[in-house]
Amino acid sequence: MITREQLSTVLDHPVYDDHGDKIGEAKHVFLDDTTGQPEWISVRTGLFGIKESFVPMRDATVAGDHIEVPYAKDRVKDAPNVDVEAGGHLSEDEEHRLYEYYGVDWDAAWQQQAGGPGDMPAGTAAGPAEQLDLEGAEGTGDDAMTRSEERMHVGVERHATGRARLRKYVVTEEVQQTVPVRHEEVVVEREPITDANVDAALSGPEITEAEHEVTLHEERPVTRTETVPVERVRLGTEERVEEETVGGEIRKERIETTVSDETDETGGIGEKGERDR
Repeated sequence: MITREQLSTVLDHPVYDDHGDKIGEAKHVFLDDTTGQPEWISVRTGLFGIKESFVPMRDATVAGDHIEVPYAKDRVKDAPNVDVEAGGHLSEDEEHRLYEYYGVDWDAAWQQQAGGPGDMPAGTAAGPAEQLDLEGAEGTGDDAMTRSEERMHVGVERHATGRARLRKYVVTEEVQQTVPVRHEEVVVEREPITDANVDAALSGPEITEAEHEVTLHEERPVTRTETVPVERVRLGTEERVEEETVGGEIRKERIETTVSDETDETGGIGEKGERDR
């Protein structure tokens, strides 16, 4: 269990669960009103540290530069919500509800803190836990004062901004192409009678009627279509990095020194002050 003397090294330090995963930063320590011992620690969780969850300090330990608690990260983050700023106290109902959530026996926890069952009747709830003030944590005999300040940590969240899909549909286009076509036309050929063809000319009757017919042909363009693959299309994503400026407010502590070492004209003690920058 973390002692009161270790509290100055606890606040604003990382808190890890029993699997070595970081839960968040320790922000507040609450003391039991009756025993004055550290009872609860609030851990700021979430991507931007906007939620505080309570964890019992009974089995917490300081390990190097961080705190370890015997509870899983998800269990701590899902702990019952308690308003830390509501007067700096946990009510008995809130503390009882937190004990039940973490599976800690309410009466046994009180008896362990108070030193035995005779200090309080069994079944009676212990007093509400009081939030530890930073000056109270420093008032352990050390003559130094710690000045603290907030640091802003900026992270990013991934959000869906749109959807893209591929859709295939059919369009009809007019296509024109020139192709040569041939056709036959009638040509009358006349040849004079010569020794070479006189026999063929005299082979028929001398005077008669006759007909002769030829068939004419022509070419006509015809079309047919075939389906052929021409390309493959798929959707992909690529990341672009842009610089974006974010702002926020942080608080800093300043230490003012007042020295009473001068005597004014009336014989009183004058004060001279300096302010830490």
